[in-house]
Amino acid sequence: MKQSLINLLPPATVAAIWAFWGVAPAAWTQGPWAIIAVGLGTLAFVQLLELVFERHEGWRINGRELLTDVFYVAFGYGVIGFLSDTLVNGPLGELKEAWGIGTPWLAASPFLVQVLVVMFVFEFGQYWMHRAMHNWTPLWLTHAPHHHITQLNAMKGFIGNPIELFLISLGITALLDVNLNALFAAITAGGAIATYAHANVRADPPIWYGYFFTTIRNHSLHHTALSYEDTRCNYGNSVIFWDRVFGTYKEGESEVVGQDDRKRLSIKEQWLFPLRPWLEKRKTAA
Repeated sequence: MKQSLINLLPPATVAAIWAFWGVAPAAWTQGPWAIIAVGLGTLAFVQLLELVFERHEGWRINGRELLTDVFYVAFGYGVIGFLSDTLVNGPLGELKEAWGIGTPWLAASPFLVQVLVVMFVFEFGQYWMHRAMHNWTPLWLTHAPHHHITQLNAMKGFIGNPIELFLISLGITALLDVNLNALFAAITAGGAIATYAHANVRADPPIWYGYFFTTIRNHSLHHTALSYEDTRCNYGNSVIFWDRVFGTYKEGESEVVGQDDRKRLSIKEQWLFPLRPWLEKRKTAA
């Protein structure tokens, strides 16, 4: 009975986030810090769950891991968020107005329909970007640092090379006509799903949830250190449905995660990783 309740934590969290944006008073949802509070609150909640419902002892968080994770969360919300809004979402919004692009049918749809459309459209782009990163060397060099993590924790989805973090944040949702609360619900619910998908929490959600949304079982196999070929599956960050549609879904789980020799990279090594072939060639020549 206890484990059954633990298994319901991911869907219950997503439902709570949807309910907050859908029915909470405007004074709560329209504050300038509301989306950040929901996002960071979810991260903190799942991180605390790791202490109570640990999945693997080998993934247990320590001080160094926690500090690195917190740094990347701040970097993601601050730098990557700013760059995405300034270089992509803002210009797309202007293009939408200039070209008269509209989705009135979506604006007239029920709240939850708008939320799901935004989530699935955004994840469609993320799926193909992520898949390209595993199948084209230049992009893989930006993504590989994320696969060098040797344990999974709640905030690990934020870790990676800055180029990859920017590329994986891109989407076309700025072209959609949606209620602002629905947009925020989609963003924060997707973040919650991805958080659980990286977390050291002993929760295996119901089959219906795992059919559409990514779980730690799906994503731990994607991070496996046992076979590089097995990392070329389950690309969905929060929506696993597109993997099922395009034939890249694979059942399984892996407790051993990492890449190559499973050496944990420092932040400096993660940021310089795309230059690694050039740096090694230069070192050999010297």
